[in-house]
Amino acid sequence: MPHQKFQSCIDTCYACATECDHCSVSCLQEQDVKSMARCIKLDMDCAQICHVAASYMARGSEFAQAVCRLCADICQTCGEECAKHEMEHCQRCAEACRRCAEECRRMAQMA
Repeated sequence: MPHQKFQSCIDTCYACATECDHCSVSCLQEQDVKSMARCIKLDMDCAQICHVAASYMARGSEFAQAVCRLCADICQTCGEECAKHEMEHCQRCAEACRRCAEECRRMAQMA
């Protein structure tokens, strides 16, 4: 079963997507929403690619490795943006993105 080989990465992707979804909604409630625009956009991109990557791994797609490389790049960018903001939701998201980027890179190398 292909998904068992990548279960750790799949779980990390779903956890990251959850944090990104939470972060984007929380950012929309901040006082200066305009200053959070890039963070919100990256959160949405990151959540989406994490779901896609998990799906590709779960079904053993031949493109899982390439999708995970892209996911790692987007997670890294999102994490860097979130880390710039002091809010707790951004800091939690930044950490989830860092973990996911590492896990996706590891998966892409071993696939």
